[in-house]
Amino acid sequence: MPAIPDHPLRYPLVNELHARPFPVLEAPCMAAYVAIKEPQEAHNRDRNADRAHLIDLLDRHGSAHPQPGATHFSGPIGRASLKWESHTEFVTYSAFSPGLSDRPFDPMEARVFPTDWLAEAPGKRVASVLIRVERMPDTEAEMLDRVDGWFVAESLAMARVVDGAAVIAGDFRIDENGHMRFAVFVRPDTGARRVGRIVQRLCEVETYRAMSMLGLMRARELSSRLNELDPRLSALVTSLDTLDRSPEALLHDLLSISAELEALSVRFSFRFGATAAYEAIVNQRITVMREERIAGRQTFGEFMMRRYDPAMRTVKSAEARLATMAERAARAAELLRTRVDVDRSAQNQKLLESMDRRADLQLRLQHTVEGLSVVAISYYAVSLVAYAAYPLGKALDLSKESLTALLVVPVILGVWLMIRRIRQAMH
Repeated sequence: MPAIPDHPLRYPLVNELHARPFPVLEAPCMAAYVAIKEPQEAHNRDRNADRAHLIDLLDRHGSAHPQPGATHFSGPIGRASLKWESHTEFVTYSAFSPGLSDRPFDPMEARVFPTDWLAEAPGKRVASVLIRVERMPDTEAEMLDRVDGWFVAESLAMARVVDGAAVIAGDFRIDENGHMRFAVFVRPDTGARRVGRIVQRLCEVETYRAMSMLGLMRARELSSRLNELDPRLSALVTSLDTLDRSPEALLHDLLSISAELEALSVRFSFRFGATAAYEAIVNQRITVMREERIAGRQTFGEFMMRRYDPAMRTVKSAEARLATMAERAARAAELLRTRVDVDRSAQNQKLLESMDRRADLQLRLQHTVEGLSVVAISYYAVSLVAYAAYPLGKALDLSKESLTALLVVPVILGVWLMIRRIRQAMH
C-alpha cells in the first residue's frame, strides 16, 4: 500500500527541536560569548549582513560556511569551536577553547573574536561574557577564596546547581575590558554535556537579562511622557461637567491626547512584549539550574529578585499605566459623547417647542384668513345673487337694498358651510 504523505512542514518542525544543541565541554576550558544587536528595528534588520559578518570570521580561519538561510552554525575557528545563532533581535557568537590561562579571566581569551572584526559588526554589543570552567577544588574554602578574589563581594551570587554537579559564581559587573565574568566549578564526574548546558544557560541568563532590561529604559521614557499627559487628561475629565468650555474644544483636546496615547502604545508595545518574553526565559533558565545555597552566599535567583525583578515590575507598571490612561481617555470620550447627546437633545426639544409655537401661530393665522375669506367671498356672492334675484324682487315689490339685505345672511351661511366642508375634506 502507498505510504500516507507527510505534511510539508513535518520534518522542518521536528528538526527545529534539535536545531540548537548544547555545546559539549570538558573542564578545564574557557568560553567567550558576545551578543550583537541593532540599536533600532532589530527585528527588521538585514540578516544577510549578519551572515556576511559570520562568513568574514570563518574566512579568517579557513572554516566552512553555513548553509544558505541558516539561523545557527557550529564549526571550528582555530583551536576554538564556534557556535553562532541568529535570534529575533540579535545574533550570538560563542567560542569554546580547551584549557585555561594562568591569569583568571585573561582578556586575551576574548581575542578569539578579533577587535577589528567586532568593530565591523552590523550592530552593537549588548552582552559580552567570559566563563572560566575548571574542576572543583578539593576544599570548599579554597573555592571560596578564589571566588572572593575574582568578584565583587557586594554583588556576588553563588550557588550549587544541577544537584550539586557544579558551582556557579558571578557578580554581574562589567570589568575594565568590557566583559561580564562567571566562574563554573565542576565535579570530576560531571559529564561534558552537562557542563555545556550549564555554560549555555549562564550565557542565556546574561543575554536575556540585558535584552529584557532594554524595556526599563523605554519604560522610563514612557513614564516621563505619561507624567505630562496625565494632568491634561485629568483636567479634561474634570471639565466635562462644567460649561466653561464648549464640547468642540474638549473634543479637540481629547482627540489630541487619545492620538498620542495610541501612538505611544504602538511605539512601545513590541518592546514591552519582548521584555515579558525575555524575563520569562531568564527566570526559567535560573529555575532549571536547581540552585542550592553555598556558604550563606546569595543565589542567582535571590540576586535577580533583589536587583532584576524591580526593573521588570517598573516595565509592567509603565505598560499597565499606559493601558489605564488609554481606558480613561476612552471613558472620557464616552462621557463627552453623552454630554453632546444631552445638549443635542435639549436643542432638539427647544426646536420642537419653537415648531409648536409656529404651528399654533399658523393655525391662528389660518383661522383668521378663513374668516376674512368668508367675508370676501360672501361680498362677491351677495352681489352676484342680488343680480340674479332682481326679477324676483320686482315681482315681490322689493327694493334693491331690501333684496340685498335679505340675501346677506343666507349667502354668508352658505359660503361658511362650503369652506368648512372643503377644510374637513382636506383633513
